[in-house]
Amino acid sequence: MMVPFALITLGVLAAAMAPRLMARAQWPDREPVLGLWVWQCVVAGVLLCCVLAMSLSAAAAWDTVRGHLFEGAPNAVVDAYALTAYEPWAGPVAVVLACGGVWTAGMLVREVHGARVRRRRRRADLLRRSPRLPGEERSGDRLVVLEGDRPQAWWLPGPSPQLVVTTAALRRLNGRQLDALIAHEQGHARARHDLLLHCASALAAGFPQVPVFAAFRDQVHRLVELAADDAASRRFGRLAIALALVELNEDSGVFGPCPTTSAQVPQRVHRLLEPAPRLTPGRRLRMTAVAALVPVVPLLVTFGPGLNALT
Repeated sequence: MMVPFALITLGVLAAAMAPRLMARAQWPDREPVLGLWVWQCVVAGVLLCCVLAMSLSAAAAWDTVRGHLFEGAPNAVVDAYALTAYEPWAGPVAVVLACGGVWTAGMLVREVHGARVRRRRRRADLLRRSPRLPGEERSGDRLVVLEGDRPQAWWLPGPSPQLVVTTAALRRLNGRQLDALIAHEQGHARARHDLLLHCASALAAGFPQVPVFAAFRDQVHRLVELAADDAASRRFGRLAIALALVELNEDSGVFGPCPTTSAQVPQRVHRLLEPAPRLTPGRRLRMTAVAALVPVVPLLVTFGPGLNALT
């Protein structure tokens, strides 16, 4: 079987089957960090299939690319890929995949730029609502308290990340609940969940018809919150972060008969109050290793003929 065709087939199967398999699985709610790892490995495997198929197709279509790609390789290695066998369609396939790569890069740049614009607007709004006094220097404090009637808290990522909390939230939360809330947001910051969310949003926006990218975006938005909940609960207990979520959201309608788009909050609270048992360390290790093999498979398919030719 021709290697580029095998890579494309492998990528299509992974993109179509992974969302179905993950949708049936119950363990990601118990192990959100492991769930994020599995999703990243799957998406990396799909993208790697596309990149490798594009490279080999371009090598089959154009001698210049072939010379750079197989520079220094013995003739037996080049012959093992039988590049001349698929020259008629190699060029169009390489162009289509290259356009997909350029489109992906463009969507990622747009997503990052949009995030920066939104972050600058929020910081400007933060400065307007909490202006510095005359002569006051930039303090770089990580915690900013705003006057507000609604209990809110959010994390502003960036070179100098800050946690913003309204006075209404301070009035509702006791000391341990506030500490749990801060630990939750710090969990997002330490794991750089903002970068993962940008990548997931860019792929889903650029390729809305690809099931794996849409599912990746939806699941990442959910799993990062569960992972941050777990990070806070390990330090301050599950009850503290659960009560903090209730206090911050009870007036927003998420616990009513007609929940809003933030309806995942009740599920998060229920998960914290009635936790399911974690997977055993051995099973977590095995699943981590199996997930890491997903992006390795395209590499084995790609380098297999060359390695066989050298033996």
